[in-house]
Amino acid sequence: MTLAIFDLDNTLLAGDSDHAWGEFLVEEGMVDADDYKRANDRFYEEYLNGELDVFHYQRFVLEPLTRHNMDELERWRKTFMAKKVLPMMQRKAEKLLADHREQGHTLMIITATNRFITEPIAELLGVDHLIATDPELVNGKFTGEVAGTPSFQEGKVERLNDWLSAHGQSLEGAWFYSDSHNDLPLLQKVDNPVAVDPDPTLEQHARENGWTVMSLRD
Repeated sequence: MTLAIFDLDNTLLAGDSDHAWGEFLVEEGMVDADDYKRANDRFYEEYLNGELDVFHYQRFVLEPLTRHNMDELERWRKTFMAKKVLPMMQRKAEKLLADHREQGHTLMIITATNRFITEPIAELLGVDHLIATDPELVNGKFTGEVAGTPSFQEGKVERLNDWLSAHGQSLEGAWFYSDSHNDLPLLQKVDNPVAVDPDPTLEQHARENGWTVMSLRD
């Protein structure tokens, strides 16, 4: 098995689905607009700067999910997909996925964004394997806490290693595509690291180390 692993936000998607979910909640009047938008934007800046407290952020993101039943949340998510995610889809990203499929590679998305948001996106992209931050569910309701290790920074390496052990696989020959310096721990583990529309820190590191730098923006 040769793994082709992809970050999701600002890599396969031309935008950040996690931040867009917060924008969606504000636009639909599901949260207090001013306070939520301000916090959502602050967390996004912390992420870009590599300063994010992932547990603090995930509790912020997951809290609105605790106040509604699953049927209502799934209706919201369907609307979110149509309004926010579809406009972020990229033709070149879909072609890149198709190219790896044709080579017989096993496709995986690994993302810090929670599974509730990202599962239908992975399905839309035709990627069977998804490692995402898992929200805790008790009796079919979200608790607002994270289950296990968030797949963020070194957490992506930990979660991927768990997956490899469970499936009897290795990272031999693996590819990993990402836009963010937050993903350097995993980029440094694979044979084929690729910087996709990278932030300045990742672009500098990629060029200094002879990694491929590319763009998927249409």
